[in-house]
Amino acid sequence: MALLEAEHLSIGYRTRKGLLRAVEDVSFSLEPGGSLGFVGESGCGKTTIGMALMGLLPANGSIFGGELRFKGQNLVGISDERLQKLRWKEIAMIFQAAMNALNPIQRVEDQIVEAIRHHEPEVSAAQAAERVSSLFSLVDLDPERSRDYPHQYSGGMKQRAIIAMALACRPDVIIADEPTTALDVIVQAQILAEIRRVQKEMDVAVLFISHDIAVVAEVCRHIAVMYAGQIVEQGTRKEVFETPAHPYTQALLDAYLTIEEENATLPRAMNGESPNLAAPPKGCRFYDRCPHADAQCRQEPPTWISLSPTHKVMCYGPRS
Repeated sequence: MALLEAEHLSIGYRTRKGLLRAVEDVSFSLEPGGSLGFVGESGCGKTTIGMALMGLLPANGSIFGGELRFKGQNLVGISDERLQKLRWKEIAMIFQAAMNALNPIQRVEDQIVEAIRHHEPEVSAAQAAERVSSLFSLVDLDPERSRDYPHQYSGGMKQRAIIAMALACRPDVIIADEPTTALDVIVQAQILAEIRRVQKEMDVAVLFISHDIAVVAEVCRHIAVMYAGQIVEQGTRKEVFETPAHPYTQALLDAYLTIEEENATLPRAMNGESPNLAAPPKGCRFYDRCPHADAQCRQEPPTWISLSPTHKVMCYGPRS
C-alpha cells in the first residue's frame, strides 16, 4: 500500500470572480522511503498540494473533489484535532521561506524542543535537547549553535535548521517546498546533498516541490510535471529527462542552461502565459503555448497515454 496517495484530487480557492481551480483531477502516489518531485512554473498548484497535505490551506481554499490518503486514511474532511496530531509528527514540511520560518526572539533549540514535546509529551526537556543536538549533527551543523538565535545564522544554516526541525518527530513524509530558494548555488548544492543524505539515513519519504526541473532531478527518483493545476507528465527521472513526451516538459528542459556541453546554446524562452484558472479552457490548457497544437487540442481535454509502466503523458500524441 502506498504511504501517500491522491486520487482525482481537486483543490480550489473562492474568489470574487468565482472558484479558482488551482489543482484539478490530480492523481499520484508515494511509497515509504520514496521520493516524488513536483515541478512547474509559479502558480501551477505545486504548493497548494503541499499545504492541503498539511491541512494549512487558507480560509478561502478547500478540497472540492477526490481523495488524499495517508496510510490508507482519507485526509479530506478529517477533524482539525486529527490533523494537528498528524502534522509534524507524521507529515512534516520544509517551508519555502526558511528565513521567516523561525521565531526571531526564541533560541532555535527551544523552538525544536517545543515541537518535540508537543507531540511527544513523555519526552523530557533534556531528552528533547539531546535529540536536537543529534539532529544538528545529522544536518552538518555544530550542535553548540543550537542555542543561538536565528539572526546569528547564515541563510544556509537557517535552511539546515529547518530541515532538522522537520525531522524532529521522525515523520514518515517530508514535504520540501522550494527549500533552496534565495540560496546561492554553492549552498543550494549543499542543501540538496543534505536532503539526499537525510532521506537515505532516516528512510523518510520526500515530496519535493520546485520550479527548477534540474533541482528536482537531484533529489527525486520520480517526477510529476505540473501545468495550470494539472499533472501533464509523470515518470522516472530518467524517462522524463531522456524521453520527455509533453511539449511543456520539453519546454522546461529547453529553458535549462547547462555549462557541461561544449557549444551549448542559450535556453529558449517559453512564449505566452498560463490560462485563467477561474475560467479554464475546455480543451488542453497548454494549447495557446504549444507549437504542436491543433483544432482537437482546443476543443477537447487530452487523456492519459501510457508510454511505459512508469511513464505517462496527458497529451493527444507524445512529441519527440
